[in-house]
Amino acid sequence: MFDFVSFIPRAVMQGIPLLYGCTGEILTEKTGNLNLGIAGVMYVGGISGVIGAFLYENGVGAENMVPFLAVMIPMVSSLLGSLLMGLIYCFLTVTLRANQNVTGLAMASFGVGFGNFFGGSLIKLTGAEVPSLALTGTHAYFAKTLPFAKDLGWFGKIFLSYGFLAYLGVIIAIVSAYILKRTRIGLHLRAVGENPATADAAGINVERFKYVTTCIGCMIAGLGGLYYVMDYASGVWSNDAFGDRGWLAVALVIFTIWKPDIGIFASILFGGLYIIYLFIPSPNMAIKELYKMIPYAMTIIVLLFTSMRNRKEDQPPAALGLPYFREDR
Repeated sequence: MFDFVSFIPRAVMQGIPLLYGCTGEILTEKTGNLNLGIAGVMYVGGISGVIGAFLYENGVGAENMVPFLAVMIPMVSSLLGSLLMGLIYCFLTVTLRANQNVTGLAMASFGVGFGNFFGGSLIKLTGAEVPSLALTGTHAYFAKTLPFAKDLGWFGKIFLSYGFLAYLGVIIAIVSAYILKRTRIGLHLRAVGENPATADAAGINVERFKYVTTCIGCMIAGLGGLYYVMDYASGVWSNDAFGDRGWLAVALVIFTIWKPDIGIFASILFGGLYIIYLFIPSPNMAIKELYKMIPYAMTIIVLLFTSMRNRKEDQPPAALGLPYFREDR
């Protein structure tokens, strides 16, 4: 029989990086900025956290680490690295009004190259025989679960067996959804994405909203990269290990119709589809390889269905991907 108790926790852990990337990109797109470089941002967020953790763990030794610093140093490093990516994107697309599609794709390639360069450099510094870097001391703090989770049987394993970054991702998604739907800031943010000229005429600082929201979105996405390395991958960094998770996060934005709260369930669904081949018995390897195609086939189906939706609330922001120049009003 299909083992749901083992499958669901792994699906959640697989989906949390997607949730971070999806939430960050939703906030970005709500202001009209189309950042296709989320994959690169997550990569930079991951390697920045690894650099901070490596310097601290190797500086004081795994046995002398202070728990607060062991968590905060990688997190702050990750946030700063992804913030820098957001600032670069905003400077190019908002200030210089460069093409957003080209800028995003360039940042995706840059982020992967940046991560591989510094990741490879750290691996050489350790003199490891395998092409990976293990930060087991830092991982222990990020993966720490509630002490009584194991005593609650299947309930504890399904709902309470995750590190704090998993719950933080859910909280960020819920808070983001509330801000977008229920607050004045969210109203202004959506106005900038729908019609920046009208928002500007109403006294809303369009450029500031684009800068701040896009940078916050990148920082959230960067935490997804940090979670993948420090929790899901057990603190092990390997070049090109992220795969296509950043691109799946962008696809999830459309699947969730730009609603972060729906992204919680959508990310877990896609996380489950990503690993379902491990839980479905198959007579031969050829069939198992077909199971690996399920998340990508689902992405295509989602794009087909979303293209046929006519309801206004299910459509992307009207000014998505379009540069705004005040003098054009």
